[in-house]
Amino acid sequence: MKTIYTIIICFLLANITHAQERYLTKNGSITFFSSAPMEDIKADNNQVLSIIDASNGNMAISILMKSFMFKKALMQEHFNENYVESDKYPKATFKGQILNFDTLKDTSTKAQVKGSLTIHGVSKEVTIEANITKKSDTINVEGEFFVNVADFNIKIPAVVVNNIAKKIKVSFKLNHTPYKK
Repeated sequence: MKTIYTIIICFLLANITHAQERYLTKNGSITFFSSAPMEDIKADNNQVLSIIDASNGNMAISILMKSFMFKKALMQEHFNENYVESDKYPKATFKGQILNFDTLKDTSTKAQVKGSLTIHGVSKEVTIEANITKKSDTINVEGEFFVNVADFNIKIPAVVVNNIAKKIKVSFKLNHTPYKK
């Protein structure tokens, strides 16, 4: 009987220790901005899910496309229905790794994040530079990069092709805290 209790306690301790190596945010922030002659387009999403495995620097991000909020309802409708087709492709995801994660310190440090970005059902390998601050109780990741709309098969109707930039600036801020089951 002691053996069974010992095994159960070891299993629980292993799970607790392993869980402490994961950092999570459910309210990360991603903004995209498109500068165009007719009108700038900006949208914010504050419901971004992101998790980091602190034992190896692996990172995963999931974004519900319908959670992007625009100033104008019509822009939001066009974005979801005509461009990213949110009903057909409800999420954008990133799966990758923070390179040299074990060398990061508690001051903001530039680091490369490399992995697969999936938008509109199309995956593309990317390397993004980010500022990362790693402390015992938080891992903050922030930065910006550009996305070529054509790389993800997002079609822009000819009637508005001059109103929407071909490259979209994406900014992100992800403040992770230890994951607790």
